[in-house]
Amino acid sequence: MAREILKSLRRIVVKVGSSLVTNQGQGLDHEALDRWAEQIAFISQMNKEVVLVTSGAVAEGMLRLGWKSRPSALYELQAAAAVGQMGVAQAYATSFAKYGLRTAQILLTHDDLSNRKRYLNARSTILALLKLNVVPIINENDTVVFDGIQFGDNDNLAALVANLIEAEVLVILTDQAGLYTGDPRKDPSATLIAEASASDPAIEAMAGGAGSEIGRGGMQSKIMAARRAARSGTHTIIASGKTQHALMRLIQGEALGTCLQADMPVSIARKLWLADHLQVRGSLVLDNGAVRALLSKGKSLLPVGVQEVRGEFERGEAVACLEVNGREIARGLINYNARETRRIMCLPSGQIESVLGYVDEYELIHRDNLVIL
Repeated sequence: MAREILKSLRRIVVKVGSSLVTNQGQGLDHEALDRWAEQIAFISQMNKEVVLVTSGAVAEGMLRLGWKSRPSALYELQAAAAVGQMGVAQAYATSFAKYGLRTAQILLTHDDLSNRKRYLNARSTILALLKLNVVPIINENDTVVFDGIQFGDNDNLAALVANLIEAEVLVILTDQAGLYTGDPRKDPSATLIAEASASDPAIEAMAGGAGSEIGRGGMQSKIMAARRAARSGTHTIIASGKTQHALMRLIQGEALGTCLQADMPVSIARKLWLADHLQVRGSLVLDNGAVRALLSKGKSLLPVGVQEVRGEFERGEAVACLEVNGREIARGLINYNARETRRIMCLPSGQIESVLGYVDEYELIHRDNLVIL
């Protein structure tokens, strides 16, 4: 089922590991980057949106600094990442330009996605880039992370990004063919698992081994990432990035690697998240026109339709949408805080900038961040 979704999906997150973008840790493999750019360009021509989560900054920094082994001190890792990130951004921009695509660099930390305001900012930026046909290139912001906020590996980061943008499928490309029933390097009888449920506890026992010297993740981290992605309704495919044209073949439904299926589709998972898992911080009383726009026309909520603002909330927090009689009809993530919302309520969106001096969004709550109850 998940492999068939690859043919019809609209949005995919692709994660490529250190072993696939570096020359055994000796800086970036520019020929490999060209191959990924070629395949993502092929997918983009099929009117699909692709976000690339990549490693390689530390390895590139090590090469530029002349270091032969990965340092253990955090400040040295951060220094290597800072140096290497310059090369990563430049290299990807050059590779994708060969196929007529522009790229954008986005560096994230766990704190960016746990903070409601920054979560919404990151989501809006990535979605805007996709609308502009720009390929977002995402990496962990290794230059500022410390133990309390670092993702730990880009598998986890990729799963969080899939949640952030509601991707249907997460493809984790690695140097292994997929998930086996045992370690194929030690057990010759181990067989490749073609499909399984991401929530099946048995698959975790099958994933063993640590990451490489250059990378931080292993098969265990990929299983945990698949489980995180599945909670958002995203299917995960773990496959070998060393297979020729792996992405092209996957996107056309070929059964490569291991497919770990989510138990529910993205749309239902996000509605459950918005409706049941977020604490409501305030409420908006809507006029009849706004109620009809939400319930009957599937529209976003605009400032002009709000009659009253109740409670105190910040940008990115969940608020309830009420009819004048107090009945809750919807809830969602708001683009302005309570003070700003009071200033622009009842006004057309075109007046937001003149009142506030800036525009975050022209909607109070975008339809993608709103669920009807």
